[in-house]
Amino acid sequence: MSEDSSSKPQSTCATAEGTALYARRFKDRVASGYFHETPKGLTLSSVGIGTYLGEPDALTDSGYADAVVAAIGGGINVIDTAINYRFQRSERSVGDALKRVFTGGFTRDELVIATKAGFLTPDTEMPADPNEYFSREYLERGIFAPEDIAAGCHCMSPAYLANQLERSLRNLNLKCLDIFYLHNPETQLGEISREQFDARIISAFQFLESAVHEGKAAAYGLATWNGFRASEHAKEYLSLEAMVNLARQAGGEGHHFKFVQLPLNLAMPEAFSQRNQTVQGKQGSMVQAARSLGITLISSAALLQGQLLRNLPTYIVDALGLESNLQRALQFARSTPGITTALVGMSRVKHVQENLKMMSVDPATQEQYLKIFGHGGTH
Repeated sequence: MSEDSSSKPQSTCATAEGTALYARRFKDRVASGYFHETPKGLTLSSVGIGTYLGEPDALTDSGYADAVVAAIGGGINVIDTAINYRFQRSERSVGDALKRVFTGGFTRDELVIATKAGFLTPDTEMPADPNEYFSREYLERGIFAPEDIAAGCHCMSPAYLANQLERSLRNLNLKCLDIFYLHNPETQLGEISREQFDARIISAFQFLESAVHEGKAAAYGLATWNGFRASEHAKEYLSLEAMVNLARQAGGEGHHFKFVQLPLNLAMPEAFSQRNQTVQGKQGSMVQAARSLGITLISSAALLQGQLLRNLPTYIVDALGLESNLQRALQFARSTPGITTALVGMSRVKHVQENLKMMSVDPATQEQYLKIFGHGGTH
C-alpha cells in the first residue's frame, strides 16, 4: 500500500478520504481528468466496471470476479451491478471479488459500489415454474401483492425493495451500499397513471431514506434507460426536477437522492444533446439539469453492448483520434461534460486491460467533442 490506512477506523461505505487515497495510488499512471469529484466529495474513476451481460454459469461468474479484481487493482473504483443481472450471480461475483481485494490491501472506503432493484428476478437460474417461484418467495410471504407488479416484471413497493436490499447486501458481502438505484422505474408508466407513479416513487424514496438512516445505503438514485432521454410528451418521460421534488417530499431538503444513471454513447447522446429538461422554468439538457439540481450523472452502455466497435463515421474518427473504435466510444462517453463516470461491461480481465489504456489518455477537449456535433449529430 502506498499509504498506511491500518490505523484509521474502517468505514462501511466510500468516503471522501478513502476515494482520494485510491486516486493517489495511481497518480503516476493517470492523465489529468481521469478522476472526478462528486458534489459530496467522493473521488470516482471516469471509467467504471459494469456486470450486466453474460450467461448465468460458473465460467462467467469467475470471469466477472477476476475482472472486478483487475479493475480495482488497475485504477477503476466504481463497480456497478444489479440484483437481476444474471439471476443475482453478478452481485455474487462482485462480492467474491471484494473479499479478494479487501485481503489484498484495498479498503472498503476507497470503492464506490452500486446496485439496483425493481425487476423481479429468480435466484441463480430460471426456475422451471417462475410463477410458482415468485408466489412462494414473495406473494405468500406478503412481500408484494399482485397489484404492486407492473408490466409483469417490475415492483418498487417498500417491502419488496427492503427484501431486495437485504439480498443484495448478502450477495455482495457488504454492510452498506454507496448507491442503491431504483431500476428503470419508467417501466411502470406503461400501465399506471402519472399520479399513481408519483405516489409509488414517494413511497419508494421514503423507504430509501430509511435505508440511509439505518446505514444500509449512503445514497440512492434512479437507474434508467428511456426515462430521462425521452421527449417531454412521451409516456415514459421523467422530469429530473419533478423527481428531486418528490425526494424532498420523502426526505426533506436533506434528502439522499443524489445519483442518476442513464445511457450515453455515440448512438445515444440525448443526455447531452436533447433539451428535454426544465429546471425553474429554464429548459436545457439532462446534464445541465443535473448540475443545477446537484445530481451526479453516471452513464451506462458506453459501447452499446459492442455495437459501437464496428465502423464509425470518418468525422468521429478524425475528431477523437486514438487507436480503436473501442477507445473512441469510451472517450466520447467519459469526456461528456457533466458525466462523472462512464460504465463499461467487463466480464474478462482482457476487457479491463483494454479499457485501462484510457487512464493515460487525456479526456477529449471541448473542441474535439463539439466537432462531432458540428456534423449534425452522432453515429
